[in-house]
Amino acid sequence: MKLTRIFVPIVASLVLYSCASNNLSYEGKAFKTAYESIKADELKKNLMVIASDEMEGRQTGSEGQKKAGVYMIDYYKNLGVSYPKALGSYYQKVPKEALKSRRGELPDSENILAFIEGTEKPEEIIVISAHYDHVGINNGVVYNGADDDGSGTVAVMEIAEAFQQAKKAGKGPKRSILFLHVTGEEHGLLGSKYYSENPVFDLKNTVANLNIDMIGRSDKENEGKNYVYVIGSEMLSTELKKINVAANKATQNLELNYKYDDPNDPMRLYYRSDHYNFAKHGIPVAFFFDGIHEDYHQPTDDPEKIDYPLLQKRAQLVFATAWELANRKERIVVDKK
Repeated sequence: MKLTRIFVPIVASLVLYSCASNNLSYEGKAFKTAYESIKADELKKNLMVIASDEMEGRQTGSEGQKKAGVYMIDYYKNLGVSYPKALGSYYQKVPKEALKSRRGELPDSENILAFIEGTEKPEEIIVISAHYDHVGINNGVVYNGADDDGSGTVAVMEIAEAFQQAKKAGKGPKRSILFLHVTGEEHGLLGSKYYSENPVFDLKNTVANLNIDMIGRSDKENEGKNYVYVIGSEMLSTELKKINVAANKATQNLELNYKYDDPNDPMRLYYRSDHYNFAKHGIPVAFFFDGIHEDYHQPTDDPEKIDYPLLQKRAQLVFATAWELANRKERIVVDKK
């Protein structure tokens, strides 16, 4: 314990130093202003739409999912955040042939991509991802998926707003940021699989993937705690975990729970969300997660049950981690296999 207490501040100081040269440290005005722009009430406002009955549970390829996608794209347009030029729009079409699974066939769908180009190393990409599909309507009942993964969806949107605010203030990220909303996760990580096999940006230039899947609730063993599960952060790069720990220490100081941070864990969560389609290509990943609660995949996963202050804290932690990854002098290295 003593070694940990000594080690973390040292790591934090090293990470802070890497961005300090042009006032992009966690102590700088640019970071603080952007960080504070991620607000609980804005997360709630967007989630009340994304996870509303109007979106019909956002089943992959459904009209409800497409409505949610239009809302997200309008949000990015209003921010002034565009799409990758090579793509030509916010949509990466995912054909039904790529959406076949053991659960049956699905119609064509879309991944949604928003993009902020880096100021110094635009060819290097940080991917922040969440899936925006859910399980639709069953027996006439809408499964709104507010936590799974409405919470991650709106967090990515708010993180994009924070980076865009910094850009407008003349402190845009040095590396490019891809805000990736994937489809088909509930049917086997199919949208992220399609992106990884048809990347808009060469995967060798993808520095890291920060994946957000369920960060709006608490499981029973952590009720009342300020915590988040972090999975896979040192599976491929020891630097990524250190950066995340330092970002947390400098900002929210959440309890970082590594219970599921083991590919041999019986729950096998390392393999069960979209980050895995980056990890299997050798790209460092970190998966942020709140645990399995009683409303998981139930029609009771509604936006009224979200802990919005805790959702804000977790989103801010992901933003702080991405900020360092985007602005540090050297890209993180893959030093584990």
